[in-house]
Amino acid sequence: MKIGIFGGTFDPVHREHIALAKCAVEFLRLDKLIVMPAAIPPHKQNKKIASGESRLEMCRLAFTEEKEEVSDWELRQQDTSFSFYTCRYLHTVYPDDELFFLMGTDMFDCFDSWRNPQDIVKNVTLAVCLREKPLDYYRDKHDDFIRKYGTDFVEFPFVGKKVSSTNLRTVAALGGDLTAWTSPAVANYIKERRLYESEVLIKALSLEKPSRREHSVRVAILAVEMAKKYGVSEEKALVASAMHDCAKNLSPDSPYLKGFVPPEDCPPPVLHQYQGAYVAEHTFEIYDPEILDAIRYHTSGRPCMRNLEKLVFLADMLESGRDYPGVDELREIFKRDLDECLTVCLKRQLAHLKEVGGKIYPLTEQTYEWCKRLNAQ
Repeated sequence: MKIGIFGGTFDPVHREHIALAKCAVEFLRLDKLIVMPAAIPPHKQNKKIASGESRLEMCRLAFTEEKEEVSDWELRQQDTSFSFYTCRYLHTVYPDDELFFLMGTDMFDCFDSWRNPQDIVKNVTLAVCLREKPLDYYRDKHDDFIRKYGTDFVEFPFVGKKVSSTNLRTVAALGGDLTAWTSPAVANYIKERRLYESEVLIKALSLEKPSRREHSVRVAILAVEMAKKYGVSEEKALVASAMHDCAKNLSPDSPYLKGFVPPEDCPPPVLHQYQGAYVAEHTFEIYDPEILDAIRYHTSGRPCMRNLEKLVFLADMLESGRDYPGVDELREIFKRDLDECLTVCLKRQLAHLKEVGGKIYPLTEQTYEWCKRLNAQ
């Protein structure tokens, strides 16, 4: 038999996982595809993930084709999930069958750094999913791979849509509907068990008008998506970005603002950042100073911003719903350099305020000058 092995965290499983599995079965002509939820992936040991039981059940709900089989073997090991253990085990179970280990190009490109890669290829053939890459993308790597490992790898094409489990967790945390990104059965499972849901963040978003709430969700999606790249806690990025505008639609006499004292000479467009930090702390009991500062300065910025503050500031300006001249260029800078993007955004923000005759908050000018000095070092 030809057997595929499809491992992953599946936190949660989404439509692209399902579509990739079907593509692998068809292109590689597999007789069976073993879906293997990981226990504790090596690259996610310090990250909060859903329980193994929940991820296993979601996989069982998602992978229902005749040739698909969901295995709990790695979860039963109750330890870090190293692929060489899994491949070694499956080779003993299927000693006379041809085993294919599915992976993406990102994983293949760092395969040499995996634990015991030589042991893996001794027991399985790597099957690299090329996604949007052409079928001959790795044409020049086969000889090097054979020279290094004494065996070859295969490639299979898959052109799908960009879907991220991280984005799904963010949407679910804020009470959103996941049916556009995963199967109805999985979406219902997550909703019924409130698997990733944050009651505090949902309550905070309820203070906003619908259009503002949609904006805050988009900001959260972008901030969480970029958090890992810039060394920011995914959880802190979620809380700060989702709550950044929690006071935006409150009236000055709102009971949520009772006791709030506004800073002197603060222009109206900036005031809500201070109000938001006040509401986050006094109503929703958010006491983490990094999160509060990210909310408190998300419009003006401030000198010596932490990465979390920069992240929320930029996600607010660059979320997918924003449409103004130059925004796509700024998004590209955001993907490669946090400080450069912050500097360019502040420069353009100040230029725009001067052009329209808007009041410039001194703290924003101070932040821009600090950014220039930072980039000059």
